[in-house]
Amino acid sequence: MRLYSLSVLYKGDPKVHLLKAAYDVSTFNFFQRSSVQEFMTFTSQLIAERSPLGSRASVKEQEYLCHVYVRNDGLAGVVIADNEYPQRVCFTLLDKVLDEFSRQVSKMDWLSGSPATISYSALDGYLSKYQVQTPRT
Repeated sequence: MRLYSLSVLYKGDPKVHLLKAAYDVSTFNFFQRSSVQEFMTFTSQLIAERSPLGSRASVKEQEYLCHVYVRNDGLAGVVIADNEYPQRVCFTLLDKVLDEFSRQVSKMDWLSGSPATISYSALDGYLSKYQVQTPRT
């Protein structure tokens, strides 16, 4: 069971943009890592863009399961995991991350923020914490 990506995005009016993301591509070949990370960023944006406000969904993309949660305020989270990782745990993680993110990052920053400008460092910690622990279903 493995988590590969955890992203926070904002579903604005024209399109979705990435606010912050964490990746674990250590299981991939060194030369594949950047393209795998690009694929995960693109897929996260696409899934969030196609999901309506206030929705949760799990979408199979190649050998991955992508779990998306789009809140009514436009803040969205996407977890990319393997097929064995429990869906319920992914949505619990997304709830926790989006609640914390919305408390720590001003809503004004959601509109124009980018991974370089948003100050929120907890994603890497969450990704490794949920990676190491064996989740319970």
